Amino acid sequence: MKKIPRIFGKIVLFFFLWSVVSVIGYRFVPVYFTPLMGIRMTEQIAEGRKPEVKHKWVSYTRISNNMKRAVVASEDQRFFNHNGFDKVEIKKALKENKTRKRPRGASTISQQTAKNVFLWPRSSWLRKGLEAYFTVLIEFFWTKERILTVYLNCMEVGDGIYGVEAVAHEHFNTTAEKLSASQSALVAATLPNPLKFSSKKPSSYIRQRQSHILRQMRTVQLPPASEKE
Repeated sequence: MKKIPRIFGKIVLFFFLWSVVSVIGYRFVPVYFTPLMGIRMTEQIAEGRKPEVKHKWVSYTRISNNMKRAVVASEDQRFFNHNGFDKVEIKKALKENKTRKRPRGASTISQQTAKNVFLWPRSSWLRKGLEAYFTVLIEFFWTKERILTVYLNCMEVGDGIYGVEAVAHEHFNTTAEKLSASQSALVAATLPNPLKFSSKKPSSYIRQRQSHILRQMRTVQLPPASEKE
């Protein structure tokens, strides 16, 4: 029994060191594989399908500014101004969820990046706590450009499709660098549930979201690019 606190302390120390080293490493090294990709591959195998991951890393400067504006407009309009947590949206969500049947979240791009790269998709208090922890780390060690780069490269955008370069090729026969405003808004419109909604065969609902995002994109100002990947 006396050894349990010591063992627990070592586990906590190991996790802390691993998390810090991993976050610092991913500040400079491309993220080629994430826990979500592994989980989806396992699900594909369980369904009797061949596991498939379509993903190609591209640098910040090789991603269309249209795509950057689209995800900021649709997912996190105060991305460049907050420290990882949008207090305004959190307050709104808490107020609205008192009367909503289906609670809405207030996750920022930073939080979603932390979840996509280091954690798992299923929501729980443990995951939320770890998500907050990793969000603090990446906001401290990474630039906003790096967070957006990793997010755009690791986001799930279809069945077995991850990242902006893969979806540009698979759904529009182009590259991430050449995505138009319309195409970018279409991809962003599917992000709440990319396994249900498709930017390749958009429903009328997705078309409506696309139009709304296109209008919001006009107000998004991107800082000058400085990422040297």
